[in-house]
Amino acid sequence: MIRVVLPAHLRIHAGVKGDVDLEVAGPVTVRTVLDALEARYPPLAGTLRDHVTKQRRPFVRFFACEQDWSHESADAPLPEAVVSGKEPFLIVGAIAGGR
Repeated sequence: MIRVVLPAHLRIHAGVKGDVDLEVAGPVTVRTVLDALEARYPPLAGTLRDHVTKQRRPFVRFFACEQDWSHESADAPLPEAVVSGKEPFLIVGAIAGGR
């Protein structure tokens, strides 16, 4: 069971109140986690990835075991701690700005 942590605005959009537990068939990768998440919560389709290209949306970041997976291959296997549910897969809304 994969534990996914969503930012507050996406939890509201998906209609969930806390972390999401997902069954992911096959290898656990960013792609398979997002596929399972979008299948279970259709309102999230297109919010994390482009509908057509399936590329990560700007200002959306993915973290596993305190490491940024946003620019890794979507098919790279996620760490065992995420696969086992010991550590969550985090989806974060990035913030831009500055002076």
